[in-house]
Amino acid sequence: MNTSKTVLLMALMTVLFVVVGNLIGGQNGMVMAFIIATVMNVGSYWFSDKIVLRTYGAQEITQADAPEVYQMTRELAAAGGIPMPKLYMIRGDQPNAFATGRNPEHAAVAVTEGIARLLTRDELRGVISHELSHVKHRDILIGTIAATMAGAISMLGHMAFAYGGGRSSDERGGGSAVGGLVAMLVAPFAAMLIQMAISRSREFLADEGGAEMSGTPLALASALRKLQMGAQQIPMRATPSTAHMFIVNPLSGGGLAKLFSTHPPMEERIARLEAMASTGKA
Repeated sequence: MNTSKTVLLMALMTVLFVVVGNLIGGQNGMVMAFIIATVMNVGSYWFSDKIVLRTYGAQEITQADAPEVYQMTRELAAAGGIPMPKLYMIRGDQPNAFATGRNPEHAAVAVTEGIARLLTRDELRGVISHELSHVKHRDILIGTIAATMAGAISMLGHMAFAYGGGRSSDERGGGSAVGGLVAMLVAPFAAMLIQMAISRSREFLADEGGAEMSGTPLALASALRKLQMGAQQIPMRATPSTAHMFIVNPLSGGGLAKLFSTHPPMEERIARLEAMASTGKA
C-alpha cells in the first residue's frame, strides 16, 4: 500500500510540475521546467551525500573504531542482500541516525554518539536495519527527486511572480490572473505537502523492511520510543532541509502539525511494528 501511495504521489508531483511550467510559458515553460529539474536532480544525485555528511561533521569509522556496530551492519547488509555501506559517526548527544548515498553501491549510514550510548544491542540492530532498508529500496534517490522537484516548482513560482504571472491572458484565454496565482502560491504549497507525504510513506516502508531484516520489530519499536524522547529532550543543530533523512525528526520538539511533518506519527509507527510482531510477519 505504501509503495502504491509513493508512486501516486510522485505522479501527482510530476503533473503539478508540468502544469506550473505550462502556466508560466506554455510548451516552452514545460521544457524549461524539465531542464531545471534535470540539472537539479543530477547534481543532487551525485553530491547530496557528501554535502549532508559534511554538514553534520560526520567522521567515517572503521571496524577498529567500532567493532560491534561495524560487524552488526555487515551482517544485516548481507541479510538484506546489499553491499556493506560506509559507516559514519556524528558527534552529539541526541540519539539519531540516517542513511545517504545515490545507490546501494555508494551508500553510507551515519549514527550519532548519543544513539550508541542509549540503545541496547537489539534496538541498535533495529535502527541500522531501518537505515539499510532505506538503502535497499533507494529511498534516498526517491526523496532527493521529490525534494528537487518541489524546489523546482517553488522556483518556477518565484519566476511567475517575477515575470508577472507567466503567459499573457490572450495566450491563456483570459486566465492569466488565476494561472499566475496557482503558479505563485498554490503549486509550491501543494508540492511541499506531496514531498512530505512521500517522506512519511517511505518511513513506514523502512520500518517494515527494517523489522523484516532484523527479525525483531519490537526492538525497533522500543528504539523509536527512546529516540523520540531523546529528540525532544536533546537539541541538535539540524537543518530543516535534511530533517527528513533522520529516523526520527531531529526538530520534532517544535510540535509541527501532522500534515506538515516529514515523519509519520510515532504512535502509528510503533503500532504497526507491534502488529507485525503479533502476526509473526517478521
